[in-house]
Order: sequence, then structure tokens, then C-alpha cells
Amino acid sequence: QTPVSVAVAVPVPTIITYSEKMAPIKVGVNGFGRIGRLSFRIGWDTCPEIELVHINECPGVIESSAYLLEFDSVHGRWPHKVEVKDGAISIDEKTVTYSQHKDCGAIPWEQYGVELVLECTGEFLTTEAISPQFAHGVKKILVSAPVKSEGILNIVVGCNDKLYDPAKDHIITAASCTTNCLAPVVKVIKENLGIKHGCITTVHNVTNTQSMVDACNSKKSDLRRARAGLMSLAPTSTGSATAVALIFPDLKGKLNGLAVRVPLLNGSLTDCVFEVNKETTVEEVNAMMKAASESGDLKGILGYEEKPLVSIDYVNDTRSGIVDALSTQVIDKTMVKVYVWYDNEWGYSCRMVDLARMIAKAM
Repeated sequence: QTPVSVAVAVPVPTIITYSEKMAPIKVGVNGFGRIGRLSFRIGWDTCPEIELVHINECPGVIESSAYLLEFDSVHGRWPHKVEVKDGAISIDEKTVTYSQHKDCGAIPWEQYGVELVLECTGEFLTTEAISPQFAHGVKKILVSAPVKSEGILNIVVGCNDKLYDPAKDHIITAASCTTNCLAPVVKVIKENLGIKHGCITTVHNVTNTQSMVDACNSKKSDLRRARAGLMSLAPTSTGSATAVALIFPDLKGKLNGLAVRVPLLNGSLTDCVFEVNKETTVEEVNAMMKAASESGDLKGILGYEEKPLVSIDYVNDTRSGIVDALSTQVIDKTMVKVYVWYDNEWGYSCRMVDLARMIAKAM
């Protein structure tokens, strides 16, 4: 007798998204300036792993914070309905609470269920200054500036983010915008050619640490920042080159640099010069940069461009830095010069959200 075949229904596996699998981590933002607001925008639109629930800004006016969240002179209008309602900010009818505490240790994060804080004030830059927030239910703090304390993990996405240990790293810093631009290039040069020493100059747009018109400035060690930022080129300091040694410890003492603030609102350029161990050519340097931009840890982080573009073309670019291939030089076979463009606001804020996502997934 011929056996009768019986059709067996094979269950279709259910694809579970992150939001269905577990609730997003509640996040608060302390400091609603350039990076705070842009990180908020990007996180709201692109990161389901987090839920932005509270903003603390001091000195702050809620109407101003809501207005500047929706309207940005550089990055354009945010396509959401933003209003002030009952002492909070409403975004598409969803409420985000708001406070104005100067002391970060006074922010009642626990009232809002916040577990992860994006610390974007630029004011609290040591373990001692940041840590009072842990008394309010906070589990992790991500700082949008280098933290000047031993034992704090400075992360550049694509370079050392795999060092993050959720069991011990509770304060994490995303380093600086220029460090995020520079470190991927250093990684490529270091791994392919070796670096004896180097020097960088970042041609950087104005920031709120400068004056719009000549005025007394709080950075008394840098009097040039007291001058009208939109009228002059102003040489100043940058810690980005020395900070790279926190990412690549073997380069400590071998890199340094300066900055020149220029009268633009956005779009910066880092001029990198390295003395390398192996002889090389322009073609070889560009080839290694192109390859690194297309695969591996630096895909989507490091860019490579052969078109003759200018700074405005990189506004709203999500990458940390983009090599200008037309400007690459090699002098006497071992001195390498590379120009790297970056949107120091948007690209860096994208990395803040990348790290917030990484932290949230491990919580």
C-alpha cells in the first residue's frame, strides 16, 4: 500500500524587533546646547533602543529650548510638531519633561525613570563632578567631551568602542568632535605605515565658547576667544591630537596640534601631518583610506571623497571624518599629509547616539 503523505505546517518564525523584545532605556539630556539638541533630534528619529524623556538646561528658558529644537540655522527645521505645554515640551503630542537645575546632582532623574544621561553641558568634566547624578537612579552617563579623570573610557566609534565593559564602565565619554575626525585616520596610517610622530591643525568653525562681538570671555587663558568670532581667524588650542593617545596609548607624546577658529557656522577641516615608518606614495595612502572607508570597523565612520568639494558640502554628513583625496600629499616618501573634512556638530552627535545605542543594548 502506498503511504499517504501528510502535509505538515511549518511554523513561520516571528521576527522580533528590539522595541518588541524589550522596553527602550529611558534617557535624559543634561545641557541642551548644540550637541544636546542635535543628539536629541538624532536619537528621537533613529534610535528605538532609547526613549528620550527629560531635558535639563541651565540657564534655560523652555520656550527657547523648544524653539531651537525645531528650528536650527545650520541643520534646518526638524519635521516634528514641537510645543510647550504645561511646563514640558510636547513633540508630536508626546511629553518630554523639563527642568533648570544648575547642579547636576540636584536633577531628580529618578522621577522620570532615567537610567542613561547624555551629559552635554561641557561643565562637568571629572568623575567627582559627574558622579552625583548616580544618586538619582542613573546607571550610565555618556559625556559629550573628554573627561579629565583617570580610569574613564574615552571612546571613538570604529577605533576602540569594543573596549566598553558594561560591568565597570559607568561614565563613558565620546571624546571630542575633532578626536573622532582624527582617530580613524590615525588608525589607518598607524596600522599600515606606522607613525613616528605627527602634528595636526584643525580649521574649525566658531562655537559658543567664542564671542559674537568683542566681549569678556570666561576662557581667560585664551584671550582670542573674546574677539568677534565672525570677523577673524583665531588661533587657539585643541586637545584632539593628545587625546588620540587615550585611544592609541603607544602614541602618547608623539602627536600634538593647534586649532584655527574660522568665521563659519559649520563644516570643519583637520590637516593631519605624520612622519611614518614605511616609505609610501599618494596613491598608496589614498588606496588604504578608501579601503578602510568601505569595509570593516570604519565603514560609515570614515569617508573618502575624490570630488572637489568644499566645507558646505559636508554639512549634515553623518560620518566622523571624510578624507579629501585630492589634497593628499607625500613628501620625501615618509611625510604624509591628509585633509579630513567633518561636520563637527552633526557627525559627532551621530556618534553620541551610536554610543547611547551601544550602552542601551548592554543594559
